[in-house]
Amino acid sequence: MKTLFTKNAKFKVQSTKTFLFFSFLYSLFSFSQEIEKDSTKITKLKEVVLSSVRAKDKNPITFTNISKEEIAKRNLGQDIPVLLNYQPSVVTTTDAGNGIGYTYMRVRGSDGSRINVTLNGVPFNDSESHGTFFVNLPDFASSIESAQLQRGVGTSTNGAGAFGASLNMETKSYQEKSHAEIANSVGSFGTRKHTLSFGTGLHNNFEINGRLSQIASDGYIDRASTNMFGYFLNANYVKENTLIKFIAFGGKEKTYQSWYGLEDEEKLENDRTYNIAGIYYDENGNVQFYDNETDNYWQNHFQLHWSEKWNSKWNSNVSLHYTLGKGFFEQYKEDETLAEYNLPDFNGNSVSDLVRRRWLDNDFFGATFTLNYDSQKTDFQIGGAANRYLGKHYGEVIKTQFYIPNANRYYDNFGNKDDVNVYSKVSHEIIDKLSVFADLQYRMVFYNADSFRFDDVNDAFRFFNPKVGLNYQLNSTNMFYGYFGIANKEPRRDDYENENSKPKSERLNDFELGWKYNTKNIKINTNAFYMDYKNQLVLTGALNDVGAPVFTNSGKSFRYGIEIDAQIKVIDKLYFQPNVTVSQNKNKDFYFQRDGELQNLGDTNIAFSPNLIAGGNIAFLPLKGLQISLLSKYVGKQYMGNIDSEKSVLEAYFINDLNVNYEWKINKGIKAIVFSGLINNIFNVEYESNGYFYTYDDDFSNPSAIITVEGAGFYPQAGTNFLVGMTVKF
Repeated sequence: MKTLFTKNAKFKVQSTKTFLFFSFLYSLFSFSQEIEKDSTKITKLKEVVLSSVRAKDKNPITFTNISKEEIAKRNLGQDIPVLLNYQPSVVTTTDAGNGIGYTYMRVRGSDGSRINVTLNGVPFNDSESHGTFFVNLPDFASSIESAQLQRGVGTSTNGAGAFGASLNMETKSYQEKSHAEIANSVGSFGTRKHTLSFGTGLHNNFEINGRLSQIASDGYIDRASTNMFGYFLNANYVKENTLIKFIAFGGKEKTYQSWYGLEDEEKLENDRTYNIAGIYYDENGNVQFYDNETDNYWQNHFQLHWSEKWNSKWNSNVSLHYTLGKGFFEQYKEDETLAEYNLPDFNGNSVSDLVRRRWLDNDFFGATFTLNYDSQKTDFQIGGAANRYLGKHYGEVIKTQFYIPNANRYYDNFGNKDDVNVYSKVSHEIIDKLSVFADLQYRMVFYNADSFRFDDVNDAFRFFNPKVGLNYQLNSTNMFYGYFGIANKEPRRDDYENENSKPKSERLNDFELGWKYNTKNIKINTNAFYMDYKNQLVLTGALNDVGAPVFTNSGKSFRYGIEIDAQIKVIDKLYFQPNVTVSQNKNKDFYFQRDGELQNLGDTNIAFSPNLIAGGNIAFLPLKGLQISLLSKYVGKQYMGNIDSEKSVLEAYFINDLNVNYEWKINKGIKAIVFSGLINNIFNVEYESNGYFYTYDDDFSNPSAIITVEGAGFYPQAGTNFLVGMTVKF
């Protein structure tokens, strides 16, 4: 739980809800019919669940597909953003410095609150902050069947608008044969991961599979420890034309806070792991650290999917979902005024050290649907979703230096949101080799909130988001496409708090032009993009009082560039997968209050938007079952603010990881044993992948003039570190 206002729903299952869950599961399994095994039809049904949010090869959309096999090779405990680090235009960062705990990703310079994430077509982004907190889903990578990362506006999807990308993840479905796996890994900084997964195989039309996981790490940064428990349970009913899936997944995490970064330049040079979280001074003036400056969260997701193939051309999917959550972060605060916490003075003392907790207690639920018609030349789809979010925000003081308060709440407010959308998509082959694509979405958002910091919010937004494109298949080797899409996006909860005036909704016009080249040994995807924003909420580089990034409307801004990624078979058993993004990311006529005067700085760089991002994977398969991969990532110079200050520069970095996998097939009780090794940052590069930048007006040192003071903080990442693991498959 990063901040007071920016977390997903949290939940602790009550006994009555547990009883209802198992009662429903028992009812689901009470069906019993003969299974008709038709692999082709069943595969089609699996695809129906994701047809609403995923692009197909014939669509003029810029995307990359990631398979479970690709994810599994490096799945030794690090979180999903880090596992996606080597995808085109992706930049990742971690608070703890070693890829476990709080991790984040940006695509084309857009942060996680601009990336639409869905799990089986169900929105995952927090309704109020729009953020994605994968720390709430420990070891979720072990339950992913596949993922698709769309760059730009992409296709219509459920949830908040995609302003840089969308990530659509499909969880594992079922297997016809029973199976089990035990996976364990250990590594630097006390990291350990333990996973047990199983599947019953199909019996009388039913199958159950699941996973239990535990991940813990001390973190690279001082005290940046985390302890996480995750689970996944999937119950399937499968028949020739019917697939019903009930999925329950989630987890619990306790993470020592490390989200403040490091401002001290001397410590950045000589004590890179220093962490100011929890710092206080004892009665003798000595530095101490509060031992429970932690983030604590529980999150549980429940999904029910019904996919039906009505005939050779029509199929449908209906999904119900419910996410529950509850959690808090705990802080030690020095010299706080008791009256500000609705607490009485103690023997004349109005100021006290104290420990406070800030809570979220939220529910998110709704339904999605799609109806799809697919013929040889036409693919038509209608769909939509209706979702409701109910959020409670409150704070309490659990102790002071003088006494323990009784049932103290110093604030208590709410944030409720309704999100409804309908869309229609069609892809039609006009003439031989030429297809047209159209996608029309209408979305309504209603947001009501109160707070102790800003005026009550009662806003409604109505957005029309059209997308059109052309796809031309020149021959079996070359395909060209053109795309134009519009996306609109509502402000986040924090935007109402941080803006001096009411924040505005954003608008994005996205132009994409691409070429795909595909032969037996070489695949090349080339894409040029131009993203034109109005009132884009860009990162200022600053953090609010609880470590969350601050955004501001920038008026007009744009991003344009070219992306190239390829898969090349160099020689037999040697493969090369490079990608590169070259771009410009600018605010137009950016105004800034400096030294007491409002100045037009002209066109400035958008914060956290490097002009060059490059990645690569060289894979060598010398023996059957053995793969050795060198993964490389270059991220160019970035500005952490929008005023091009040299103090806000995040220097370029180039890192390399070495990944080794060997699968020993046995097939005698034990099917196989997989040995995995990962050495991160093999050249021990000192780098910072994230940071923050702030300014303030100082009129005390020189009363006759206002001077703007600038400062910055950084998040150091680990040097050379390793993870090794072994998976036993039954």
